[in-house]
Amino acid sequence: MPDGAALRVGTLNLASGRGPGGRPLTAEQLAAAVAGLDADVLALQEVDAGQPRSGGTDQAAVVARALGALDWRAAATLTGTPSPFRGTWTAADPEALRGPGSTVPAPAYGVALLSRRPVRGWAVLGLGTGRARLPVRAPDPATGRLRTWWVPDEPRIAVAACLDGVTVVGTHLSFSPPTAVRQLRRLRRWAASLPGPVVLAGDLNLPGGVPARLLGATRLVQEPSFPAHAPRLQLDHLLALGAGVTGGDAAVEMLPVGDHRALVVTVTVGRGRG
Repeated sequence: MPDGAALRVGTLNLASGRGPGGRPLTAEQLAAAVAGLDADVLALQEVDAGQPRSGGTDQAAVVARALGALDWRAAATLTGTPSPFRGTWTAADPEALRGPGSTVPAPAYGVALLSRRPVRGWAVLGLGTGRARLPVRAPDPATGRLRTWWVPDEPRIAVAACLDGVTVVGTHLSFSPPTAVRQLRRLRRWAASLPGPVVLAGDLNLPGGVPARLLGATRLVQEPSFPAHAPRLQLDHLLALGAGVTGGDAAVEMLPVGDHRALVVTVTVGRGRG
């Protein structure tokens, strides 16, 4: 990416491909939902692969084809089906990245990073699991009555695509703020070892300017993104780590998929980059 060149970077929480009514989209519907998103590099969170609940769709592959991505990697955080009702999942191997042409050996769930630009190399970092549990109100499958389910935190992971002149990192951090802060600090140390500058993209589960302050980063988008129907909080972020990176033409888009709005920005890398 030569000085002055521009790259369109985005992030989207897919929510396992659920539409506005909460029902999972088919592969064809998912492709149509994201087809208008203009992103050269897109970070995806809450991505299903081979899950019965989403029709067995390899969602990373579907979105990659819809966007015309040249390359992509999916990183599973869990194998099995996440559910508040039963513990039917296990932690996945954080080093086991899938990409174009790969199969889905078992139902999985995690993050993905897609690129329409050539990728020189990929890297992955396991961020561990927090101890917190999230209260979720949902019907009991046995009685149909609403009750509170305490959902355990899941392992978290980050994937980096090293492009010509810039690295883009995609991730999804813990819903527990103290754990998310620890994970963000691990990301900061890791990013320092990657070819810079670095753009961090993802659902960080930390509001507003908090992630940028903790990272010493530049906020490239400053708009609320969650919940999608009436955003009040910015939990999704596009952050620049390193000198010489500017952002412009930012967009916050409501798509017919996911419970967060998509964030997209044009990143320009100039002289003095770090």
